[in-house]
Amino acid sequence: MSMPTDGGRLLRYVDALREGIAQEMERDPRVFLFGLDVDDHKGIQGSTLGLLDQFGPERVFGTPMSEDAMTGVAIGAAMAGLRPIHVHIRMDFLLLCMNQLINIAAKAHSMYGGAVRVPLVVRSMIGKSWGQGAQHSQALYSMFMHVPGLKVVAPSNANDAKGCMIAAIRDDNPVIFVEHRLLYPTQAVVPESSYTVEFGRARVCARGKDITLVGVSNMVVECLRARELLLDAGIEAEVIDPISLAPLDSTTVLESALRTRRLLVADNTWTNCGASAEILARVAESGGVEAGVRMARIGFAATTCPPSPPLENEFYPNPAKIASAAYALVRGNNDDWAPDPERAALSYQLQFRGPF
Repeated sequence: MSMPTDGGRLLRYVDALREGIAQEMERDPRVFLFGLDVDDHKGIQGSTLGLLDQFGPERVFGTPMSEDAMTGVAIGAAMAGLRPIHVHIRMDFLLLCMNQLINIAAKAHSMYGGAVRVPLVVRSMIGKSWGQGAQHSQALYSMFMHVPGLKVVAPSNANDAKGCMIAAIRDDNPVIFVEHRLLYPTQAVVPESSYTVEFGRARVCARGKDITLVGVSNMVVECLRARELLLDAGIEAEVIDPISLAPLDSTTVLESALRTRRLLVADNTWTNCGASAEILARVAESGGVEAGVRMARIGFAATTCPPSPPLENEFYPNPAKIASAAYALVRGNNDDWAPDPERAALSYQLQFRGPF
């Protein structure tokens, strides 16, 4: 990855996104930003605030609530030589433009013998906040991981958010950019200068010898919190952040799993046919089974998301659930160990300032 040589300062995830977009818009006049409410006074949780004033309404503008048609506009603009950033707010809304993304954006380069490029960034939010319910909480990135021609990135911290955004804008392929809403206020050290974070290279966030924890997006933070809980039981967990899901760096995960002999993948969605399944399958196919690696995954409960906060607590993975599942892999299922409830509650006060 191309990293700057200057120092950094603490910056929120949401501000890092905005800074990365602004720097690329300053550098390249072909870059423009559009989507529902990007010019609103709240600016997509603050990630687009000030960009309209800085770059004007021809390069920053809102759209009608017509995801299919507006995605067609984005694809056409990209084919014509521009570099659009299309904001869909929630990932659930991408279901309304699947034909455009999968049958056109992902395939055009190959169908036309490499003569056509589609440099398009598709931004969308995932995750809970205050009772999002069944239709506003889904993380559907595994659907896009399935399709050749699409890249999928899910940065877990502000440093990677800026670097991945710049890399996505410069990429000549369509990129699905996944943003967990709970990450927006988190801080990390972020250089002021422009830099990219390379897709397809995972990061080891914390070293450990007893089990490998792989988290996707916000689950990286939850895995780091679970790691602190596991230390109370004398278990040292290694935590890995894939950063990008397509391309996916399974080699880093495999090397860690072969060393720790246990692997747990924590995801922000259902486990069936998901990113966690793909990660485990690649490890299994690449020697994990022969080496005796014990593997498991954790994700959403197998039902639609409830809007009630108490039910949400049961639906979503959390540090205590991750720690308990990891403990079972390391020590066996005969022990009913669970982290101390007070420690588990306090784990949410732990602030991890990536890239760790």
